[in-house]
Amino acid sequence: MSAGERARAKAEQIVGRTVRKAAHAMHKETLAAKGAALETRGRMRGAKEQAKGAFKR
Repeated sequence: MSAGERARAKAEQIVGRTVRKAAHAMHKETLAAKGAALETRGRMRGAKEQAKGAFKR
């Protein structure tokens, strides 16, 4: 897994989690859903890169 993609995946997870929690605190459910989607996208990006790295070995 390249360092750039790994950092991008982790950044998406952190930003998504922060947005989701802040939106829940402000009772903004639409924004919370967008934050959850961003967090999930980061997780999936990390999983993709991890699987890609497993096949290269």
